[in-house]
Amino acid sequence: MKKIVVIGSGGSGKSTFSRRLGEILKIPVVHLDKLFWRPNWESTPKDEWLNIVQREVDRDSWIMDGNFGGTREMRLRAADTIIFLDLPRWLCMYRILKRTLLYRKGKRPDMAEGCHERLDLEFILWVWNYPSSGRVRVLADLGRFAEKKVFVLKTSKDVEAFLRTVRNRGLTIPEVGILR
Repeated sequence: MKKIVVIGSGGSGKSTFSRRLGEILKIPVVHLDKLFWRPNWESTPKDEWLNIVQREVDRDSWIMDGNFGGTREMRLRAADTIIFLDLPRWLCMYRILKRTLLYRKGKRPDMAEGCHERLDLEFILWVWNYPSSGRVRVLADLGRFAEKKVFVLKTSKDVEAFLRTVRNRGLTIPEVGILR
């Protein structure tokens, strides 16, 4: 296990989980938000973005967190392990509000320079509607990659138990077992 994709709703904890897992497994973490966004929330042009993601998936090992549906298939195809943080909507909403307050005067560690934390209606609606839209697309995508090791973590307890098992037993993810 050398290439891990971490996906989930905004506020599901993808970046924090990826960072913690990277520390345990000693695998570099790639935060897609940090690569995609330019100062003042300007997006990277599509062709350039595809090249950036391709460069990252071609590396020997990584934990890559983020959604970005336009590159999801490329990342899932390159990964040997997929972790879907399928946490409840209420928790994701709480977390985006909390991080907005926490980083209101700056940027998160996993965000690009010049992208100060913000909360707008579009993002709130995306998180709110994720269970009936984004989640459905992710589950369909996961169904097409049955040969991959897929972990679906549905609660904060699942997340902590997963990380604790990997850390305490010195196990690699394939030895932990597949949670679906």
